[in-house]
Amino acid sequence: MLGRLKRRAEFVKTAKAGRRAARDSLVLQALARPDDETRIGFTATKKIGNAVARNRAKRRLRAAARLSLGAAPPAGWNLVLIARDATGSCPFPRLLADLDGAMKKAGVPRPTGDGT
Repeated sequence: MLGRLKRRAEFVKTAKAGRRAARDSLVLQALARPDDETRIGFTATKKIGNAVARNRAKRRLRAAARLSLGAAPPAGWNLVLIARDATGSCPFPRLLADLDGAMKKAGVPRPTGDGT
């Protein structure tokens, strides 16, 4: 199960020291942790729109992370998913593909299909 990033200091540390990968529908910031816990945080700035638009974007990011990382999350990472303008309106398969591509670019290991 994935833990959550909640404190601003955790988000700032991930942003400053971590790797960044941008896609059309999201931005991923990833920072390796010394332990095996993986924690994830979500954010949407006011540039995205009003509260309804920001909450929709964050709900979609949470759903994409749950599908992509829920069964076998990579061990030992802080991940921050940042919504972009397209997050709320792009097709969901594209959002999933953007998340996988961003994780690959940031160097976050993906689980293999053979159960190892």
